[in-house]
Amino acid sequence: MERDRSVVVMGVDVGAGGGVYGATRGLFERFGGERVIDSPIAEAGLLGAAVGAAMAGLRPVAEIMYMDFLTVCLDPVVNQAAKLRYMTGGGVEIPIVFRTQTGGGRSSGAQHSQSLEAMVAHVPGLKVFLPANARDVEDLLSAAIRDDGPVVFVENRRLYNRTDPEYERESLPPGRARVVREGSDLTLIAWGRMVEEAARACDEQLADLSVELVDMRTLVPLDLDTAAASVARTGRALVVHEAAEAFGAGAEIAMQLTERLLFEIEGPIRRLGAVTAPTPYSPPLEAAALPGADSIAAAARELLTI
Repeated sequence: MERDRSVVVMGVDVGAGGGVYGATRGLFERFGGERVIDSPIAEAGLLGAAVGAAMAGLRPVAEIMYMDFLTVCLDPVVNQAAKLRYMTGGGVEIPIVFRTQTGGGRSSGAQHSQSLEAMVAHVPGLKVFLPANARDVEDLLSAAIRDDGPVVFVENRRLYNRTDPEYERESLPPGRARVVREGSDLTLIAWGRMVEEAARACDEQLADLSVELVDMRTLVPLDLDTAAASVARTGRALVVHEAAEAFGAGAEIAMQLTERLLFEIEGPIRRLGAVTAPTPYSPPLEAAALPGADSIAAAARELLTI
């Protein structure tokens, strides 16, 4: 925002309140109400205005407080931002970031806990970024704001306030996965908070195995080459995501890997996601419904027996 005055932030409570999770704290005081714009609780109007602002030359970062609320304002995202550049033959740029928070584990109930990244990744014209740590938040958010097309930027709210002990590591651009740890027995593929859960499973319950962990970082663009190279080495793979398992991004990644590596793998490429049901409010039921270190470790060991 200091380098480019066309960058503006828009959303419910993003101004003086600093955002519901403090993600925009300090911006209002620093850049003022003309560039950090509080909106009414009217997501469709907010995103419609943001798309218009992008068409007029601004670079809006429009925050949708919970990813669940994306469902009330899909038209500006799916039918406008994603398609206008194509429909105008490149005559209109839509440099907009739809920034949102996702994930369960806080007893927020079925309408505030969904992970809907597969829904937006399915729409041609949208990029989808899902950082798992502070280094990637900085790198990917900067890249998203500089992109001349629409980006859905998905942060898991349970990762806020996390420190990153490896913050000084090499930056990677969107579309490049990161091998978090190397191994030879099995590949775990994840993004967002599930990278942390997968790492915990490796440390606490799979220490006797050599497990490779790949953080995809972005779903669109998708770095299938890094994932495929890992699976070709280990022979087995488990794709883990917090979203409901049925019709999730894990199925697409597993299928693409299977098509590419069918005669190189040693067993089926499987996926692990949340129970395909509305997320429970009850803490014990919610914990049972979502993937975690225990279920990841159990699924990995089961995969090694096939």
